[in-house]
Amino acid sequence: MTRVAIDTNILVYAEGLGEGAKVDRAIDVIAQLNPVTTLIPMQVLGELTRVLVKKGGLTLGNTKLSISHWSDTFLVAPSTQQSLLLALELAAEHSFSIWDALIMAVAQENSCRFLLTEDLQHGFRWAGIEVVNPFITERLPF
Repeated sequence: MTRVAIDTNILVYAEGLGEGAKVDRAIDVIAQLNPVTTLIPMQVLGELTRVLVKKGGLTLGNTKLSISHWSDTFLVAPSTQQSLLLALELAAEHSFSIWDALIMAVAQENSCRFLLTEDLQHGFRWAGIEVVNPFITERLPF
C-alpha cells in the first residue's frame, strides 16, 4: 500500500476556500485517498487552523470541528525532533521554507511515497518521496 501525505493547500481547497476549479479538484482528490494510507502532518492542521480563521472567517469552534473531521478521516503524524533536524537539512539544501521542509520530513519519517501539494515543484524527489501537484496533473500516480 502506498502512503501519501497531504499538504495544507489541499485541505484548504477541500474546505471550499479558493477558486472553484481548485475546490472541485481538491474534493475529487480527497475522495480518491485511502484513509488507512493517507497521512496529515500535524503542521498541516496548524496551518489549516490559521487559514480557516484568518481567510475563511470561521470561529475557533467551527475550525475545531473541521480539524476534528480531518483528524478522524486520515492519520495524523506529529513533528518530532528527528523530523525537525531532517527539515533543517532539507531547507538548507533546497532553499525550502522550514515549514514546507517540516511537512516533507514528517512524510518521509512516516514512510510516505508521495506528498500532495501545490507549494513545491511537481516531480521533486527527496528521500523516497515524490511531490505531486494534483492541480496540474489529471492522474494521481498511486
